[in-house]
Amino acid sequence: MDLLTIGAFARLARLSPKALRLYDELGLLPPVHVDPDTGYRWYSPDQLPKARQVAQLRRLDMPLARIRKIVDLPDEAAARELAGYWAEQELDVKAKRELVGFLIGRLTGERTIMYEVHVRDIPARTLLSVTEQLTADQIGDFAGPLFGLFGGPTVARPEGVAGVPFLRYHGEVSADSDAPVEFCCPVVDAEATAARFPDMTASIEDATREAYISVRKADMMTSLGFESLQQWVTDRGEQADWTPRQIFLVNPDVVGDDDPVFELAVPLR
Repeated sequence: MDLLTIGAFARLARLSPKALRLYDELGLLPPVHVDPDTGYRWYSPDQLPKARQVAQLRRLDMPLARIRKIVDLPDEAAARELAGYWAEQELDVKAKRELVGFLIGRLTGERTIMYEVHVRDIPARTLLSVTEQLTADQIGDFAGPLFGLFGGPTVARPEGVAGVPFLRYHGEVSADSDAPVEFCCPVVDAEATAARFPDMTASIEDATREAYISVRKADMMTSLGFESLQQWVTDRGEQADWTPRQIFLVNPDVVGDDDPVFELAVPLR
């Protein structure tokens, strides 16, 4: 079978030679032959379907790491992965649309409350916590195992919402910026529990009031919950500790779009 130069292959695949070199370096689409003297890359026509699929997925702004996963899957599994990715993109677009509406409303003097804000009393309690510097895409790997471990009967916790584990954000966390993210678990027998988890820190939290909102599964990716809390606090002349807490109520994989998944809360001073 005749091999294709990188230029010819790039034209047929609708990719640039620069992109092909990058995909080779990442192990995503290596050439079938590299000249040992010149380093020139040669491709097989049999590689064109995969190359075209990579090009099409990049048009969807899919990250290369996820493309590498998809192109190596059987067709049905790849289709499920692609459907999941696109569902995430639609949620992201929905969140951005809401943010644009909020910003336009603020610029034009229109007051927008996205969520109903509630207030509740939280009693004094002991927290076990661990903190890591994270970006948004690292939170799941950090927090998922901790919620799995501390969210069940493994650890004795206070009753009701005061005993639900939560995340505390000590800075702005996004895909591009990191900040300390603290996992906190309220516990009953602090001394015994802390001895079982020596890598965690025990602390006493005083009784407090907190303002909070409930977020549905369909709205998980929206960014306006915090803005709703800020506006509510400002309107009522309250003072708040602006270290937001994300209190997870249920695994989002087992509920419907209209079911609440987590609460976003700020303590009131």
